[in-house]
Amino acid sequence: MEKYVCEVCGYIYDPKLGDPDGGIEPYVDFNDLPDCWVCPICSFNKDNFSMLE
Repeated sequence: MEKYVCEVCGYIYDPKLGDPDGGIEPYVDFNDLPDCWVCPICSFNKDNFSMLE
């Protein structure tokens, strides 16, 4: 499972951790996140994320 970084604020989505405050359980792949999910830091949508190299 790949990590993704928000290009706006630098938040890193780690699928091993999920986003508990956003209702996302651990081990949810970034591509499986709901379309309505937004960055928990800056509230930008998934389109503003890129795979962390």
